Amino acid sequence: MRIKNASYVLTGSALVATLAAVPPAAADTPTPLPGPSVSGVLAVQKQAMAAGAPGALTRIDSGTSSYRISMGKADTAAGTAMDADRRFRVGSVSKSFTTVVLMQLVAEGRVDLDASANTYLPKPLPDDRITVRHLLSHRSGLWDYTNDMFYNTVPGFEAVRNKVFTYQELIDLSTAHKPNNEPGAAYSYSNTNFVVLGQLIEHVTDVPMATHYEQRIFKPLGLKNTSYVHPRTTITGSYARGYVRDDDPTLPLVDSTEQTVSWGQSAGAVISNSSDLNRFFAAVVSGKVVPPAQLQEMMKVVPVNADGTQFYGLGLRGRKLSCGVTVYGHTGTVQGYYTYAFTTADGKRSMASMANTSNNGTVNTILAGTLEAAFCGTSPAKADKFSRSGGEGFTEDIAPQVVRG
Repeated sequence: MRIKNASYVLTGSALVATLAAVPPAAADTPTPLPGPSVSGVLAVQKQAMAAGAPGALTRIDSGTSSYRISMGKADTAAGTAMDADRRFRVGSVSKSFTTVVLMQLVAEGRVDLDASANTYLPKPLPDDRITVRHLLSHRSGLWDYTNDMFYNTVPGFEAVRNKVFTYQELIDLSTAHKPNNEPGAAYSYSNTNFVVLGQLIEHVTDVPMATHYEQRIFKPLGLKNTSYVHPRTTITGSYARGYVRDDDPTLPLVDSTEQTVSWGQSAGAVISNSSDLNRFFAAVVSGKVVPPAQLQEMMKVVPVNADGTQFYGLGLRGRKLSCGVTVYGHTGTVQGYYTYAFTTADGKRSMASMANTSNNGTVNTILAGTLEAAFCGTSPAKADKFSRSGGEGFTEDIAPQVVRG
């Protein structure tokens, strides 16, 4: 039996649902997806909190059914409980929003994916061979300036949390370094790519990114909980506070909620909530914000890890899950927040999860388990699977070439 018009709200151990049965819907994958596992999501959230997250939330939208699951604290000082509707900083999920704007400009004939990015920039990059496509796919080779900026996590953050940068200042921090590789030679994740794209979009159109986001995405899709307030430091409405871990894990978590995110801008400064993220990615893959030709380019994903389960296209990640389905979306890391936001290829099931901490690779890895629970209906392995003991390191979307212990 499938569920129609169902709304599930789960906080801690309380589950409330209203149900009405309807016939099974047509399969959106070769094998119909299992139902989401609420207990699986709860188990992931519990593990994430045991590993250091103050709280966690997940929303799954599947057809006309919605599951809202949360645990822990949205504000540790006030003791405020987490709930699945709270706003938060989405970090690198912002890259998918920027990609939509860029691909609309491609569809309008104002940008050519395979042209040199220097065609559209006020100050040229050092290598004229870097194309717009290279930037979108993290194959430009440009050094990520956040490697230096956040080499020491908390001091680096405190040094920039109230600063306002220009795009060019951030790009110059990158180009002071030798590139990671030749343009097009390899995938190398770099926030610099999407800062360059923000500058490119604004230079081509003479319109601020905030206006593009609002007019091209937020308003058309009715994303009422999504905003781009750079360089303002506050989050409005009901939101979860973010807490970043120091490189010395014996020190207290640092409240990182208020910041300009000017170090990230078009690479990481969007604010949203789980409902809006689900609506956004479902709209993307359904062709509601990007024309078919450009959407096809975005979804041409190629493997970026050794076992071929993680992929990157143009501003869009892909993940192949244990039940055989590949989901599309993006991960996000910004100080105090980890985000996973993904949808099936047809947009019929979407999931967004957030844990309000960062610089904790164990939590980040654990949170990925909500994908399996949401799309494959499975429960996670025990938390010891995710242990980082024994010297194994991890990297993140911030300072991606810096290995943490």
